[in-house]
Amino acid sequence: MENITVKVNGVEISVPKGTTVLEAAHNAGFEIPTLCYMKEINEIGACRICVTEVNEGRGFRLVAGCVYPCSPNMEILTNSPKVIESRKKTLELILSTHDRKCLSCVRSGNCELQKLCKDYGVEDAGKYDGVNEHYEIDDTAAHMYRDNNKCILCRRCVAVCSKTQGIGVIGANERGFKTFIGSAFNMGLGETSCVSCGQCIAVCPVGAIAEKDYTKQVMAAIADPEKTVIVQTAPAVRAGLGEAFGLPIGTNVEGKMVAALRRLGFDKVFDTDFAADLTIMEEANEFVERVQNGGTLPMITSCSPGWIKFCEHYYPDLLDHLSSCKSPQQMFGATAKTYWAEKMGIDPKNIVMVSIMPCTAKKFEIGRPDQNAAGVPDVDFALTTRELGRMIERAGINFLGLEDEKFDDPLGISTGAAVIFGATGGVMEAALRTAYNTLTGKTLVDIPQVRGTEGIKEFAVDELNVKVKVASGLSNARQILDDIRAGKCNAQFIEIMACPGGCVNGGGQPQVPMGIRNFTDIRAERAKVLYNLDKEMPIRQSHENPAIQELYKTYFEKPGSHKAHEVLHTTYVKRKINEV
Repeated sequence: MENITVKVNGVEISVPKGTTVLEAAHNAGFEIPTLCYMKEINEIGACRICVTEVNEGRGFRLVAGCVYPCSPNMEILTNSPKVIESRKKTLELILSTHDRKCLSCVRSGNCELQKLCKDYGVEDAGKYDGVNEHYEIDDTAAHMYRDNNKCILCRRCVAVCSKTQGIGVIGANERGFKTFIGSAFNMGLGETSCVSCGQCIAVCPVGAIAEKDYTKQVMAAIADPEKTVIVQTAPAVRAGLGEAFGLPIGTNVEGKMVAALRRLGFDKVFDTDFAADLTIMEEANEFVERVQNGGTLPMITSCSPGWIKFCEHYYPDLLDHLSSCKSPQQMFGATAKTYWAEKMGIDPKNIVMVSIMPCTAKKFEIGRPDQNAAGVPDVDFALTTRELGRMIERAGINFLGLEDEKFDDPLGISTGAAVIFGATGGVMEAALRTAYNTLTGKTLVDIPQVRGTEGIKEFAVDELNVKVKVASGLSNARQILDDIRAGKCNAQFIEIMACPGGCVNGGGQPQVPMGIRNFTDIRAERAKVLYNLDKEMPIRQSHENPAIQELYKTYFEKPGSHKAHEVLHTTYVKRKINEV
């Protein structure tokens, strides 16, 4: 590729032809601020925060740095007085239509707009105040709310919903000053075929969209002496929670997380990884049974509730391909309120099951039908990683100063196969480890072919005569499902995760500024935590988990038993488009 030479603030660098001004500045060590830009997803130059002075031989002029291509010998000024004044004025104009209740906003202290206003010295926030539209908060969805009074029309949410997820239930309505982001015909989000993935929340730069917060209800339950409040934490949470306390992306905080949960007052701190091992036992058994008995193939994993809802809405004719296994979250709750409740002599009605998840769709999942094995909901509250971070801060817990602690037994015992569930390909790898051992008696542990952040991966297990596929991000899932419909899919086993990169990039994980997201693969950095933990685990295959073996020996009898189906398996709903 042809390279060209440009100067950024006097620093001469060589960049490939076609490189944008923003990218060139980044390569030279200068960061140009943005509000709307998402690399390869939302390159629209709309917010004008990225304006930069360039000189191509005709004198300096302002351009949108995120989309303007470099030319040979271009001079670029990223912080000239003219640039700074332009950005400051743009911020003042954005604030003129923005609900500036910053102190009570969920994003206060972690808001991209707030930081820019501080950086550029915006003192008179009401400089351009005038007539404004007022919008009612949309809280019709089970997992989140939308407050258009805080929306800055960056369209990041629209882009990720449409392009990354292939859903497109939100977009720009009206025109000009009256433009707002909403659903067709002004429907509430909960009235659409939104799949609850929360990717729109993950990329929103301000507090216009956020998960519904249930931390007060959880703390009230903890304060109730008649309730036994237990908590489970998903594998991806330990790879993301540290970011809420200023730690680098890709920091493992498992031990500190457990210690913090105990200090919040939970009666027992368990690991969802235990149920991930349980899921593999049931799912691997189901797959082997389908292969041996002529069941519906390919079989598709059922751990991601966003993916399940997507299939129910958009591919209801393919529901028979889904594994009937509940997700690890729901399996854990069901097991806790049956097996563990009996063992401890506690009435399931007095157990409050709280899950800490990287996923907003889990909030929808806990209200699904057929998720009440003990006659009460398997899980009572699903909190995001962000909610847990806020609980810890609110309680005054010195998170960074905590000594590491371990999960409680027996529902805290797990394997390396379970912890990699949080990364795309992890469920497939864990299932293959057990299925391979079941069918061949041999050990297969590391399967690099299903790892990585690529949207679609394939792998053939020759000894099993099985071909598998792995997809993350629902636009990639759509490609595979279209192939199944057309009879073109030659895989027997498929893993699908709603969020790109898997649960480590879930809609409930700590928000990362787009200036970092655009140049750092946070999915890969968080996934490293899980794969490193897997390597360090003394047991790396789900069927070797002694707590799981004891559970089957004393309670479920064997994978796929009648009792296992009653407690650990579920059913699905054929939904129409725009039908909840």
